[in-house]
Amino acid sequence: MPEFVRQIPQGDNRERLVCTTCGHIDYENPKIVVGSVVSDGARVLMCRRAIGPRLGYWTLPAGFLEMGETAEQGASREAWEEAGALIVLEGLLGVFSIPRIGQVQLIFRAGFAGPPAFAAGPESAEVRLFGWHDIPWQAIAFHSVHWSLRAWKQAAGRPLGAPAGNPGLDADLADTMEATL
Repeated sequence: MPEFVRQIPQGDNRERLVCTTCGHIDYENPKIVVGSVVSDGARVLMCRRAIGPRLGYWTLPAGFLEMGETAEQGASREAWEEAGALIVLEGLLGVFSIPRIGQVQLIFRAGFAGPPAFAAGPESAEVRLFGWHDIPWQAIAFHSVHWSLRAWKQAAGRPLGAPAGNPGLDADLADTMEATL
């Protein structure tokens, strides 16, 4: 098994993992998370997490993008896996960067592909539709879920424009809080 050490490769400006045998550089890059705010009129689909991190807290159907799939395919797959929901994507709602944990999150706005139908998947303990005032705000799993829901509310009933990004006041907080949640 090759041994890797952290060093700054020639011509680079940051530490990387470099193989001591052959010099191969193992670039560590952020992970891409894809998900969606799935709505039925004024209600949004949320999943209570059955896994860590943040077991028992509420989130949107979202997860890591897999090799060989587009962001759109990944968001649709996650809605099916976590909430048993067949969805239709309407467009990109937000792009959120959380550098502390090496994630870039692509969140889409979506609706159901027919009458609302959903069921908890293996990573969800419960799946429900919530009206805006019924969302369990104190039991939301991640700051990016708050950001996504706010972006959805602000864009409600309107064509999507440029995607939302990290809110200025929350950006630094997210960098530290996401890692501890």
